[in-house]
Amino acid sequence: MNILIHVCCAPCLVHPFRELSKDRDNSVTGFFYNPNIHPCTEMKARLDAVSGYTRQLGIELVEHRYDIENFFKAIDGNMGSPDRCKACWRMRLYESGDYAKRHGFGAFTTTLLVSPYQDRDEIVKIGSEIGKMLGIFFIGTDWRNGFREAQDFAKQNGMYRQKYCGCIFSERERYCKR
Repeated sequence: MNILIHVCCAPCLVHPFRELSKDRDNSVTGFFYNPNIHPCTEMKARLDAVSGYTRQLGIELVEHRYDIENFFKAIDGNMGSPDRCKACWRMRLYESGDYAKRHGFGAFTTTLLVSPYQDRDEIVKIGSEIGKMLGIFFIGTDWRNGFREAQDFAKQNGMYRQKYCGCIFSERERYCKR
């Protein structure tokens, strides 16, 4: 099956790619669409790491537009979690599913499902809804069991590892705790 995987960062791609690649009939393409990431230098650092890792794996990477304005429109003033996060996931998964559908992929998924810090059930719910709406299968596999191993791999291989989810609000939550 030809699978499009939304990639939030290189370390989070490690385990899902390994799992999806176990089936030799699968072909995986990365899809980098993360307009939530702030500042732009952070987005570029993550994209550089993803680009390097996908080249190492020998897989294609689609670099989708960086439209931070649409991220702010999508969250519609909901700056607090979980509403902000749900809107962000919906935006990124919709773009991923739409791209997958328009380009003939058999399914789509996201590396967000590897993180124990994300609401996996909500991401699966959103991805499945979008998949049904667009007429393309969403793979909602729970990859959290590979998170630590992937983080260790990233550390050992000098892969860029970010310290916050991505948006300015998650950066504030990480660094400006009161």
